[in-house]
This record gives sequence, C-alpha cells and structure tokens, in this order.
Amino acid sequence: MNESNYLLFAIKFYNNPQAVTRDDFESDLKRIRYIKRLLKRYKNTGELKIHLILNHLIILFNVFDDAAVPLLFYNLEEELWPSIKSFLIFLKRIPEYPKSDITGIPPDNICLQELESL
Repeated sequence: MNESNYLLFAIKFYNNPQAVTRDDFESDLKRIRYIKRLLKRYKNTGELKIHLILNHLIILFNVFDDAAVPLLFYNLEEELWPSIKSFLIFLKRIPEYPKSDITGIPPDNICLQELESL
C-alpha cells in the first residue's frame, strides 16, 4: 500500500450501510488518526485509554473488516506498532492470511497486561 492507492483501498473495503455521504466515510477513516493520537499519548506520557482505543478499533473493524489492519499499520509509525499489535491480539484480529511482517513485531507487554486485566 502506498499514498497513491491508500484511499482506493479504503473505499474498496468500506462497508457501512448507514453511511450516505463522503463525510460519513471520512469520519470513519478519521478514527485511525484518533487511535494514532491516543497511542502517541501513551508512548509519551504512559497514559493508556484502553476503552477509547478499543471503541475506535471495534468501529473500524465493523466498517472495514480485515482491511482495518493494513490501514492501521500504514498510518501508524513503527514505534506504535507493538502497541497496536497488543490490541489486535486482544481482539483476536491478527490476520491469518496473508502472513506479513506483523508476526515479527513484538507486542507491547504493558498494553497486553492492561488489556488482560479488563
């Protein structure tokens, strides 16, 4: 995935029967930015808003299904990958196929512990 086909990829896999306008699509896509902001806050301050991140992820998976994983990893910096992988493990949303570099990313153990304590 690259900048030229990112939007087409997102549109192709977008499935929200309640979305009527482009604004609906864009507001769902903005959830990735919200997740990114929350993960950066966690990385910088240690403050992890688990429930808020989970809510955004669940909505992303509802409207993009398995395409949410590549969309997330494309938009997030590598330093945030272990944290998002922890959430994906918790939600059991690590894709079986195609096998990718995701399997080589170690999860953030602090995130996993917080998630498992729910």
